[in-house]
Amino acid sequence: MLHGFPGTGKTESVLQIAKVTNRNIMKVDISSSRSVWYGESEKIIKRIFSDYKSFAKKQQKTPILFINEADAILSKRKTGTSSNIVDTENRIQNILLEEIENFKGILIITTNMANNLDTAFERRFLFKIELKRPSIIAKFEIWKSKMPSLTFEKVELLAKEFNFSGGQIDNIARKNEIHEIIHGTKVNLKTLIKFCEEETLGRQTSKTLIGFNKKNSNSFMKVSCTN
Repeated sequence: MLHGFPGTGKTESVLQIAKVTNRNIMKVDISSSRSVWYGESEKIIKRIFSDYKSFAKKQQKTPILFINEADAILSKRKTGTSSNIVDTENRIQNILLEEIENFKGILIITTNMANNLDTAFERRFLFKIELKRPSIIAKFEIWKSKMPSLTFEKVELLAKEFNFSGGQIDNIARKNEIHEIIHGTKVNLKTLIKFCEEETLGRQTSKTLIGFNKKNSNSFMKVSCTN
């Protein structure tokens, strides 16, 4: 189980594991198993595992069954209430518990909400690995990699002031690229900060950013990027 904040590299980690170990991946979008037809969802869940068995027989190395955003279906089971939807979801989870218990192969799931998973599922995963948001130094490296034209001071400022994941920094870099293509000019720091604030939907404010244009960037501590 790979869990953590969105954009911390859970899906990419699965891809890299497959690449390094030279394995194929059978990726499942678990949300698609929620069929509108009563009773179909259970059949789809069973088919996922039977399809994996058939797929594995054709591979030289054991493939990876990758269930992305598994919290869509592995959340805590509902008790005390009864309806067709609740009963169906509970049956699906019982099927999943049985299938995972008897699973022969490599199963990796990702979730943004590990705390919302049913405890019965937790113990069925041997490794539970949290992917945390990057440190300031790691963010510095990501910013510099994604936007190499930025100065040291600007990269340091962005790395310190915005608690972004790698995925969020990538969003800013892509938005910057689109802006430059459309307008034909380089994005200045003020616009870049605006992109960052939009990425957080205005939830993050920064005292340091106030008065940045008054040449107080020299007050920032230099970030060492060496091991």
